[in-house]
Amino acid sequence: MGTVLDGKAIAAAQEQRLRAAVEAFQQRPQLAILSFNTPASRLFELMQVARARALGIRCRNEVLDSAQVTPDDVERKIQAWNADPAIHGIFVHQPMPPQIDPQRISSLIDPRKDVEGIHPQNSARRFFAKARIGSCTALAVMELIESTGVRLEGKEAVVVGHSEIVGRPVGMLLLDKQTTTTICHVATDRAGHLESHVRRAEVLVVAVGRPRFIPGAWIRPEAIVIDVGINVVEGKVVGDVEFETARDRAAYISPVPGGVGPVTVMMVMQNTIEAFRLQGGR
Repeated sequence: MGTVLDGKAIAAAQEQRLRAAVEAFQQRPQLAILSFNTPASRLFELMQVARARALGIRCRNEVLDSAQVTPDDVERKIQAWNADPAIHGIFVHQPMPPQIDPQRISSLIDPRKDVEGIHPQNSARRFFAKARIGSCTALAVMELIESTGVRLEGKEAVVVGHSEIVGRPVGMLLLDKQTTTTICHVATDRAGHLESHVRRAEVLVVAVGRPRFIPGAWIRPEAIVIDVGINVVEGKVVGDVEFETARDRAAYISPVPGGVGPVTVMMVMQNTIEAFRLQGGR
């Protein structure tokens, strides 16, 4: 039976380090959060606000109605926060409502305030392994993987899901660790090749948003399995991997909840501090 990676414990250790960094500043960083009135968005927003306040980071949060918000509403809010020198970090929750173009919004955020690392300028820096601010979820995934102490060089890594905020940046970070990295997506599944890729993965990261999408029987023995999925099934939060069966085969596995989520929140705070420094904060 594999070791369950304790995201809450990892986040607690990060919190101590980040609190010390904030206390050393003459001015407190401020994070602005734009969320939408969906259960997942509100839950993540509450976690962010709580952790920011615990660290001494000031927080400004605004919730917009998913059904009625317009692209102009979001753009005006981003532009106002870009122009406000008291705001050092901007985080816009995804997925955004269907009427909002996430790529358009990503490109509007001041790259120095982009604490999710989604601005094209920050994405380009990530490609050259020079980004100072990266995707919070992708960084959390790597933090969990590295907590195992397993040497990654030369490992077969498979990422299921190729979103701009998780799958693609995770793939780049794994390449930086010199893993042999494969990114799977919906076409991989349609072609009938997904199972074969997953079965050979020594490091498996799943981020598709479909409950128990990856059967536990597919997991390679002694693999590292990181489940990024958050799905609600009959009032219970579950991941994208069939956890109990996968745990019997994996060497290490992250739970849902309590795995990637708490560490991601701390990465938002870490990026806010870095954004504050980029803007001359002392």
